[in-house]
Amino acid sequence: MKGEKEEEKVNENGKENGAKAREKLKTKEYEKELAKLHVELVKLQEWVKLKGLKVCIVLEGRDGAGKGGVIKAITERVSPRVFRVVALPAPTEREETQMYPQRYMPHLPAAGEVVIFDRSWYNRAGVERVMGFCTEKEAKRFMQVTPLFEQLAVESGILLLKYWLEVSPEEQTRRLEGRINDGRKIWKLSPMDLQSYSKWNDYSKARDEMFASTDTPWAPWFVAKSDDKKKVRLNIITHLLGRIPYKAAPRKKVVLPKRQKEGAYKSPDYPFKYIPEVY
Repeated sequence: MKGEKEEEKVNENGKENGAKAREKLKTKEYEKELAKLHVELVKLQEWVKLKGLKVCIVLEGRDGAGKGGVIKAITERVSPRVFRVVALPAPTEREETQMYPQRYMPHLPAAGEVVIFDRSWYNRAGVERVMGFCTEKEAKRFMQVTPLFEQLAVESGILLLKYWLEVSPEEQTRRLEGRINDGRKIWKLSPMDLQSYSKWNDYSKARDEMFASTDTPWAPWFVAKSDDKKKVRLNIITHLLGRIPYKAAPRKKVVLPKRQKEGAYKSPDYPFKYIPEVY
């Protein structure tokens, strides 16, 4: 039967078995599709500015899930004055005494902004809980009040999008091992990453309880399979563009003005310090 054949394409872990799912996206095809999406992100940017929209994008996932690559793909061709990335460090002594959401609230978007949280208030439901930086009581309380906090944010006009990047244990291992001897990536491998790597089941349990408590109609979680870096970037950008209503903003035709005539100004014979042309 047709239904049975369709079910056979997905195994018990929710992974597609078909050739299409296994097939890696070629770089040229990826760059071509990403260029199209970048054009749409610029259109979104101009619409956000024109209409004063407030967009908040939350990206969560295990270490090595690909959050940084998704953020880079989103922000590569847009203005950092509109698309702001928030990646907060460990809380200061003062921040540790505040209400938990307090340190995140100043970073929420104002009119005309898109704010991307590279990890967010959900640290409490994930790394803080698993690594013992908060008590179970604090974690449970967080999951009780967070839906209310997010409801207030949405009712204030914030468009809130929450993405969980789901990476397989095999792919996470491959990526973390790849950071060990790569001088470009060693900064991504912190002592905390090494400690949390061994706690796969604890993180799975924390993730599942987080979804059960905070996956709401007004702020749902969207899960993106991230074993294929290129595909997950394209999929998330395509999805968020579909979740935010936008149009091409009115724009005047651009014509370059005439330059001043050459020779109207003569530069002094200044000894400029040119850098060596190594390349």
